[in-house]
This record gives sequence, structure tokens and C-alpha cells, in this order.
Amino acid sequence: MKIAKEILDNYEVELTVELDADQHAKAKKTAAKNLANRVSIPGFRKGKAPLEVIESHVGKQSVLDETAEILIQQGATQALKDENLTPVNEIDYDVITNEDGKDFVFKMKFTPYPKVELGEYKNLNVEKTVEEVTDADVDKQLEVLRDHHAVMTDAEPDDAAADGDFITLDFEGYIDGEKFEGGTGKSHPLTLGSGRFIPGFEDQLVGGKVDQDIDVNVKFPEDYHDKKYAGKDATFKCKILSIKHRQLPELNDEFAQKASTFKTLDEFKENIRRNMVDAANRAAIERQQEELIAKAADNIKVDIPPVMIEDQIDKMIREQELQLQASGITMEQYFQMTGHEMDEMRESMRESAEHAVRISLMLEAVAEAEKITVDQKDYRYEVAMLAATYNIPPKEIQKIIRKENQGSLLVSNALRRKVVSFLIANNIVKPEAPADEEATDKPADEKE
Repeated sequence: MKIAKEILDNYEVELTVELDADQHAKAKKTAAKNLANRVSIPGFRKGKAPLEVIESHVGKQSVLDETAEILIQQGATQALKDENLTPVNEIDYDVITNEDGKDFVFKMKFTPYPKVELGEYKNLNVEKTVEEVTDADVDKQLEVLRDHHAVMTDAEPDDAAADGDFITLDFEGYIDGEKFEGGTGKSHPLTLGSGRFIPGFEDQLVGGKVDQDIDVNVKFPEDYHDKKYAGKDATFKCKILSIKHRQLPELNDEFAQKASTFKTLDEFKENIRRNMVDAANRAAIERQQEELIAKAADNIKVDIPPVMIEDQIDKMIREQELQLQASGITMEQYFQMTGHEMDEMRESMRESAEHAVRISLMLEAVAEAEKITVDQKDYRYEVAMLAATYNIPPKEIQKIIRKENQGSLLVSNALRRKVVSFLIANNIVKPEAPADEEATDKPADEKE
């Protein structure tokens, strides 16, 4: 087999592959047998008809086309191996010569995986910075819990609506004295101060009373999702139908007992602090690991083909679409709500996509350099993780993986996890224990 390699523009390469006439003749016999097994030829059992009969029955060109498929598969696999190339996109094939008695020649064009030159990925100086948990942070969390346990009570007939109150109202919106589409609501629920309406709308309802008519004058934001109304002045004729006051519980031992398993407020606050400190420490570890991976990725030298970034953007858009679907929103509705378009979304994702590709290339290069591989134990761990995530028995997960042909994805995830663990082990040094925390003599009967 002969191979000629040509570097094209836009990161592509073209291989011209030539297989000799003997290989063509052997492949043609195999092609004829394959076709004979797929069609019924009168007077012959399947697969037993001679080549001439098969050609006359299915056509000579059909046999040559089948021959080409066999030789392309054989030749492409060997050519990629010989040239040490891995395509990142679909290969474009073009048959040049496919005739009896002649060498079979075809071209294959694709974008190859880029060559990665690893930089420093060990002994990187990445510090862990834990954000301090202050008394104010604890108090803020307590206020959130107080708000969660608030009780709604009906307002007195003459009470005025206050910030934080829950109201229902009717409203009609006008622009230039004319009602506009989407500007009308009946018995609409609203928590004053929630910021759900146009800026300034809720503020003008504070102080209003039940059955009171209130004119609310606002200006639609310039970046409003519906361009018809963006930047326009509007008047909403509103009537408050009901008001409910939000009563917060007092911060005392009784509240602590209601909101937790603790008997006193001090015990409750101390538990909140511990949980916040633990959360701050976990967040610091995650940031440290992310910074480490980003540093190692920044240190590689690689020329990333645009097609890899576009593929990553496609993946990110699919994930975005799934998240929207989970909220009952289509991509078209999302674009209408935000006023954005697909091109804008793709462009906004480009930098993140390139970063994600760099990280993947770095992890793969580290795996190769350090000879990190995946075994059955790693694979079973990934299956167990999926089973736990979706609350499905591991055996059922295995069936789904085989049905969807997703085994390679699990192997890839397992390899990525092992490489990340390797990077952490070779970069993040655990702090030494303070002297007063070192092991001391213990009684003989005390167990670890």
C-alpha cells in the first residue's frame, strides 16, 4: 500500500491511498460473496452464485461499489495507523480509480487531532484560599431561614401594602394611550420587592390599599426581550385586590426548635457556622483544583483546529437545550425572551469552549505521558456513579450503555477522572498538622 500525504488549508490533511491490483481482485471476490448473501438469485443457493452471474444479476457497478467500501475500510484503517493520525471529524472519501486489473486509489480528507506539547503539569504552585465565615454571614443565613418560616396573614381593611407583602392585583398596560399585547393581568400574584416586574413597577404599589386604583408609570428597559416595547414609556392602571403581610418569627430558642433539632438559638447558630465553614472549605478545594487544571492546560502548546471548538460549542448548546426543556422552555422561546439569536449564543460560548478543549487535550496528553489507563474497576466505578445519580440498578445501567453504545464515553470519563486525581496528587500538598495536633501517647486499651 502506498500513501501520499498533503497538508491542506484550514488544518486539514489529505491522504492519497493506493492498494495494488491483487488486493482489488481479492476484495472484489469478497464483495461478490457479500452481495450474493444478501440477494436471491434463481437457480443458486445464497452465496453460491459465481461472480459473472452475480454481476449480471445486481450489475457490475454494484459489485465495484461494494469492493470500494471494503478497500476503503481496509486502506483507511491502515493509513491512519501508518501516519499516526486520528481524525477529529468525519472523513471525506473520494474514489479515484476502481477498475478491474488496476490499482485501487482513493483520497481521504479530514482534520487530524492536533499535536500537543505538554508544559509543566507537576509541582504547580496553587494555593487554597478559604473564604472566612463571619458573624454577618451567619446572621444572613439565619434571616434566610426566618424568611423560609414566615407566616402570611391577611391585612386589615385599611392596611397599606409594604415591601415584602404578598398581593394580588389586576392591571392593564398602555403605551401612547393604547393597550398593548401582554400588558393585561387578572388576579396576578406578586411579592412586592421581588423584582419580577419592570424596574419601578413594584415600588409604586408600596403604600397602596385594597380596592385602590393606582397608575404606575414605568419605562421598559432598552434591553427588554420584546424589541417592540424596549425603551418605551408605559402606564399600568392597577387595582390591588388583596394584601397579605409577611410575619417573620422571632429569633429565639423557640424558632431554633422549630427550624432545627437544636434546643437553643446559640446551638443552632453554631451548627450553621460549622456547616458554612465546611461549605467554604469544599468550595476552596474545588477552586484550587479548577485553578490547577487550568494552569496545566495553559502550559500546553497546541494549535487547536476550529472544528474542535465548533464541536464543543455544539455540545454546550445541546446541554443548554436540555436544561431549558427541563424548565418547560424551548430554544425558540428562550431566544424570544432574551432577544438573542443562535449566532450570538455560539459566539458567547466560544471562549469557554476553547478552554474546555484545551483542558481535554491536556488531560489526554498527561494520560499518555504518564501511561494512565482505565481498567475494569474504573469502569465499574463509573457505572456505579451513574446508577447512584439516576437511582437505577447497575445492571439496568449496563443494558442502557450497551443499547446506546456509550461504553467509550464511560471509559473516557473514567480516564479523565484518573488523570485529574493524578494531577491533584502531584501538585496539591496537604498542610502539615500543627504541633499540638500530632499524635500523643494513648492508654494501652484505647483504640484508633
